[in-house]
Amino acid sequence: MDPAGRAVAAGMTTPLVKPLYTARATATGGRSGHAVTDDGQVDVHLKPPKEMGGSGDGTNPEQLFATGYAACFQSALAVVGRRQGVNTEDSLVEA
Repeated sequence: MDPAGRAVAAGMTTPLVKPLYTARATATGGRSGHAVTDDGQVDVHLKPPKEMGGSGDGTNPEQLFATGYAACFQSALAVVGRRQGVNTEDSLVEA
């Protein structure tokens, strides 16, 4: 049982002592709007893709999610690779 009384499988959870990093972003205008991170490193105009009735001439939220997921997954792969003695330097993750 975890502290909240929920059943958990032994060895399947890793308690997070403190967050290492918190990303923050603000979006206005929904799928046809604007999004920016608090540090200004990401500052994009959002447009729905053609497949969803948009013009397709801008970044869409699905692309942002896919890039973040792929980068995080590849980083996790690299950690596991280092622990197992496997070089993942040339690995590629598509999302």
